[in-house]
Amino acid sequence: QVKRGDSGEKLVQAGGSLRLSCDAPGPLARGYALAWFRQVPGQERKFVAGISGRRGAVYADAVKGRFTISRDNDQNTVFLEMYSLKPEDSGVYYCSSNPVLTSTPHHISDWGRGTRVTVSS
Repeated sequence: QVKRGDSGEKLVQAGGSLRLSCDAPGPLARGYALAWFRQVPGQERKFVAGISGRRGAVYADAVKGRFTISRDNDQNTVFLEMYSLKPEDSGVYYCSSNPVLTSTPHHISDWGRGTRVTVSS
């Protein structure tokens, strides 16, 4: 199954902005909680932001006020708008879907393809 949305690598300078998009993965993604995780080499994926009908938008402390997650239910797509980017925001970003919103990567049922984001200082 070919997934639409971003892939490959995105480069940006510190202080800049990016917008990521991803087809909500999984056959039952419509209505599921959608989330973005970031992974850097040698570490497990870490929660960045999530959105669900029940809880609305939830963010990791490190990105609050700088990132915005949204979804287009008609297109079954999830977006992540990132502003005031910092070098520590660099990593591979993965979208995900799950019946409930969770920040634990091991509980995620479906993953989208990753997008490498590099923020240069």
